[in-house]
Amino acid sequence: MTSQLLALSFDANDPAGVARFWAGVLGWEMVDDARGGVALLPSDDTGFRLRFVPSQERKTGPNQTHFDLTSQSLEQQQETVARALELGGRHIDIGQLPEEEHVVLADPEGNEFCVIEPGNNFLADCGFIGALSSDGSQQVGYFWSEALGWPLVWDQDQETAIRSPHGGPKITWGGPPLDPKTGKNRLHFDLAPADGGDLQAEVDRLVSLGAKRIDIGQGDAAWVVLADPDGNEFCVWPAA
Repeated sequence: MTSQLLALSFDANDPAGVARFWAGVLGWEMVDDARGGVALLPSDDTGFRLRFVPSQERKTGPNQTHFDLTSQSLEQQQETVARALELGGRHIDIGQLPEEEHVVLADPEGNEFCVIEPGNNFLADCGFIGALSSDGSQQVGYFWSEALGWPLVWDQDQETAIRSPHGGPKITWGGPPLDPKTGKNRLHFDLAPADGGDLQAEVDRLVSLGAKRIDIGQGDAAWVVLADPDGNEFCVWPAA
């Protein structure tokens, strides 16, 4: 058994507003989400939706995961940046060097993302969302490879990356040094047992791989909240 990645979920103070921003940047359809909040449906091979769920908590630090958006030309990179700024994004400084060619932006609630320059070999065969670039250990890369059944496509110098056999973005982890975790992540994965599998059996499997059950105040919920080996929260939902 493996888990299916249903969605990347964003905690948002204004879910509809942040969803509109990303719908405009990505060109994805915006819909009400059956599990709550607002969702964007992919128009490419991404393979999972984006969810935006209500939260009263304000963003206080850098996210553990961010998008790397690809560019086929310098003109496309400039167009993506201009579109994001027009939709309410802004330039931010996270310590990038002047000679680096990618552009670092944030959405209206401060969620970081990068618009990568053309000619990036690592993302050359990826779509517009080239990667979910994450702060994380080699161990957590191995965990998610087993959890999702996605093969490792990079494993060097404690940096790892996985990708669905069906294509879509890579998920990458940069290895040490890791930023200290200071609270609940604003972005998390929503999973479900693949092929209609049993929820409890899949939770047990994920725990055997190194996940832990955690309490974030979910109460008597239909889903189960776990943390991966680096402490990043994720939710496992019953199969549809």
